[in-house]
Amino acid sequence: MAGQQRLTSWFEDFLVHRSTAKPSPNTLKAYRQDYQVIADALAAVTGTAADELALDAVDKSTMRAAFARYARTHQPASIRRCWSTWNMLCDYLFSLDAIVANPMSAVLRPKAPKTLPKAFQADSIERLVTTLQSSDDSGSRAWPERDLALILTGLLTGMRMAELIAVDLGDLRDTTDGGAGAAKVIHVHGKGNKERVVTVEPAVVDVLGHYLLSRSERFPDTAKGRLSPDADPWERFRPADPMFVGGDGSRITRGTLQYRVERAYRRAGINGDRAKGALVHQLRHTFATAMADQNVSIYTLMRMLGHESMTTTQRYTVGAGGAVRDAAALNPAYDLVGRGARGAARVLGAASATDEIG
Repeated sequence: MAGQQRLTSWFEDFLVHRSTAKPSPNTLKAYRQDYQVIADALAAVTGTAADELALDAVDKSTMRAAFARYARTHQPASIRRCWSTWNMLCDYLFSLDAIVANPMSAVLRPKAPKTLPKAFQADSIERLVTTLQSSDDSGSRAWPERDLALILTGLLTGMRMAELIAVDLGDLRDTTDGGAGAAKVIHVHGKGNKERVVTVEPAVVDVLGHYLLSRSERFPDTAKGRLSPDADPWERFRPADPMFVGGDGSRITRGTLQYRVERAYRRAGINGDRAKGALVHQLRHTFATAMADQNVSIYTLMRMLGHESMTTTQRYTVGAGGAVRDAAALNPAYDLVGRGARGAARVLGAASATDEIG
């Protein structure tokens, strides 16, 4: 009977089922983590070892109890993610008639907060860029060329942290009218294995070139072959080499990237201006809001950010600043309101004068 089969084996079948959707390694890791923590809670509720759980342990009452147990010590975002994973798993089991119904409808999940993305203001960005171009007193750990190139790329392309880590030098290519002093494009390997193209203008290309020159001097053994001192910095490395590296010359890690960005914020005195928990993502928020302020269409912005849902992109247009407010002020209905207000003022003024005469 299906109810006697181990739940773990059904979960592995579920992962095979999901594999045709090409989930990323991070997504698969999240599925496994979400499964395990709720399976552990379910085991505690039913008095069964987690690896001995059978399908008949999955029903509305046990799932409610397991999630209630998990919710005691975890944040709403973690609960929502686990709920989503188990809802997909139970939908899969129901589609195979392995269970009589999806029990997740009986499990409440926390509502997602409806917050608007927080972007740096123009003066904060000015302080950040000015600080990055100044000397750093952190001794041997300082690498201003790398930090400037890294942060400007994030700020002016909206790339995610994982995308900045994964990008290779070969992903940065010439445009069709490329040449010296021209813009380039970056082929970004985005979330969910989706690819998109972002543009970097000549000013950022120059910054990246200075960074690569400093990198070849710091790590001569990682540069390509024996080149003359005046060789183009873009010729000094292989296409498969990482774009951004850490202090050891290997691909930059998540921890190093977050640390360097936070340090730059602190040096510039703007760390308190960012959203809680947002470091590299604060640069993405700022890029997206700046584009929305320039009245970039939501479809274009959606492609630039690599969003799947227009709803996600719309959050930036809602939170946009002056340019969007100025556009809204052009609504002809404001003229009607203005004329009505002026007419009402004239009537009230006349009435007031009559009262005074009387």
